[in-house]
Amino acid sequence: MARTARLSTPVEGARQPTLCVPVLFGDDGGVIASSVPMVLGGQKIPRKFSREWCAQHGLKSEPGSIVVLRALGESIVSLISAGTSFNEPENFRLVGAAAARSAGDASLAFFLPTDGIEHPRAITQALVEGALLASYSFKNTNIDSTFDVVPLGSPLPSVETHNDVVEGIERGGVIGEGVNWAKRLIDTPAGHLSPRELAKQVIKRLEDDPSVEVEAWTESRIKAEGLGGLLGVGQGSAQPTRLVYATYEPAGEVLAHIALVGKGVTFDSGGLSIKTGEGMMTMKTDMTGAAVVMSVLSMASRLRVPVKITAIAPMTENMTGERATRPGDVLTIRNGMTIEVLNTDAEGRLILADGLSLAAEARPDAIIDVATLTGAQNVALGDEVGALYATTDELAERLNRASARSGEELWRMPLVSKYEAHIESDVADMKNIGKPPRAGSIVAALLLQRFTDGLPWVHLDIAGPARSDSNRGYLTKGATAFSARTLLEFLTAVGDGDAT
Repeated sequence: MARTARLSTPVEGARQPTLCVPVLFGDDGGVIASSVPMVLGGQKIPRKFSREWCAQHGLKSEPGSIVVLRALGESIVSLISAGTSFNEPENFRLVGAAAARSAGDASLAFFLPTDGIEHPRAITQALVEGALLASYSFKNTNIDSTFDVVPLGSPLPSVETHNDVVEGIERGGVIGEGVNWAKRLIDTPAGHLSPRELAKQVIKRLEDDPSVEVEAWTESRIKAEGLGGLLGVGQGSAQPTRLVYATYEPAGEVLAHIALVGKGVTFDSGGLSIKTGEGMMTMKTDMTGAAVVMSVLSMASRLRVPVKITAIAPMTENMTGERATRPGDVLTIRNGMTIEVLNTDAEGRLILADGLSLAAEARPDAIIDVATLTGAQNVALGDEVGALYATTDELAERLNRASARSGEELWRMPLVSKYEAHIESDVADMKNIGKPPRAGSIVAALLLQRFTDGLPWVHLDIAGPARSDSNRGYLTKGATAFSARTLLEFLTAVGDGDAT
């Protein structure tokens, strides 16, 4: 059960216990659109609020700022700041989140004035996304409420606008639900989500998605396919390793083929290079990349994006069992290259090397991998900005545009070729660490690049923003599934003709 979004009429919406209205801010204070009913929930709704009134009641110009008007025996009316523009999707994600939180588990209706909104579909999609993302709760799975969107106009929204709102609700619903599915997987304790169980949950979701084929490789298949990095990381665990290989191939014209690879370490103890106790506390989330790429493929399928997608997720645990890989061991990757393992806690790059090798064999137009890969990313960019590495300026620019649309901030990092020397090995083609603590995220990216067979490639290191330590905006404490919405925006743009 979860909160669901739907279209509603003014009469139906007015029956909900919480009614929400956006406020547009200017120099003189707040303004409510003329299309909003003069009376809501038994309360008269003014058209303007002075700066003094807003300051007195705590309504600020920052998007998502909220003041609640209460009347005994009537509906609650929430006035929510949309900032200084009704045409910024990120503003409306924050508005939707504030609306959802003001209602708690109850249903609500949002009165959306469409006059002056240039792109109603995008704004409505953002509004619904924000509401559904903020409604997520790992513990409370019994929410059964609605988020009604009531489109308003003077005198009524046009047919075109109405259709855009309907499409925005549908898209926002698919995206909010898909991202929350990934967040639930990521938040699940590792004792309940082994590699085998993670693969099972992914197959359960994808097997009925349109135009999708999915299979899980067992250890015997993984061994036969020569995935030595994945096997090497997993051999210290009592839990069997898995790899999920999924493809989405839409009917009709396919504009591009994109491969997605996600890191799926369901728990990372560090192996024999063991982490501290504090360092292990959040390591159930080290399979974020796998959850992200599989959720993106699922959402693209449900939205019928005209782009072929291959999604690959190696899944394992990094543990300290008697068969665990030792520092100094050498692993052979799918493409035949060898890696000397000097730090078993740098395991993500070992399993991604196999995943990238498989992706390259599919000969896509571009490969994108997603991983909670390095602490160095968090040191450099913190917990709100992901690191983006790209082999072409064109790909980097497309991902940056998608990032801007999604509200998930990325920062391009350099692939410094001189640092290749950091991973030179005396006994293998490379070693799995560079020169700590120098350029750790860059060196990890350079290692991964060696397994892309020269294809256009993007690496997203999301170790910091993959988790939130508090509820803020439309983020909830815990998993964020960061980059899922950006990747879907990127694929949508490719499907709309923004070719790679």
